[in-house]
Amino acid sequence: MNYQQLFESLYPGFFQATGINEKPADQIFTELVMDLRRDTPRKVPFVCPEGLTFDEYRGKNDPLQDVVRQVDENWVQYFSEDTPVFCAFDRDRIAAFCILSDWGWHQGMRIGGPGCVGTVPEYRKKGIGLEMVRQATNLLQKRAFDLSWIHYTHLEHWYRKLGYQPVLKWNCRGFLPDVNQQNSQK
Repeated sequence: MNYQQLFESLYPGFFQATGINEKPADQIFTELVMDLRRDTPRKVPFVCPEGLTFDEYRGKNDPLQDVVRQVDENWVQYFSEDTPVFCAFDRDRIAAFCILSDWGWHQGMRIGGPGCVGTVPEYRKKGIGLEMVRQATNLLQKRAFDLSWIHYTHLEHWYRKLGYQPVLKWNCRGFLPDVNQQNSQK
């Protein structure tokens, strides 16, 4: 599969976007994929704290945006009233969140993925975010998505724990040859 071509159909003009082309060249990001037609996310050892649950967010937008702001102020713009969001809840508090992105149909495949994945600082280093992404990916699979795509991350190792595979690497100048050439030959 030509992931570079797929990337360009998912994110046209990406490298010309303000903010992307202004990043330092030594900042390298990864795109990762899980083929949900044949793979399911791996379980990672996780002891679920008492009172913790996982589900889609159904509340008002302001409380969600307040939590997102604790993680990354720049992400708040992506969390509108109609944005589908999956969360880890500590009783009535949001502990972690991610957007359930749906990029539609590309090359005959329905593509989506968890995006803007964040864990509130007091809940970090407990496996909550990783378990949330695992469950969000399972939900995408149940909803008949073909590929789950992790876009624009520097946390390759973290996502690989679940079985996501790196397919592209890039910096402000565009795609880098290492992973990209290997995957276009498959």
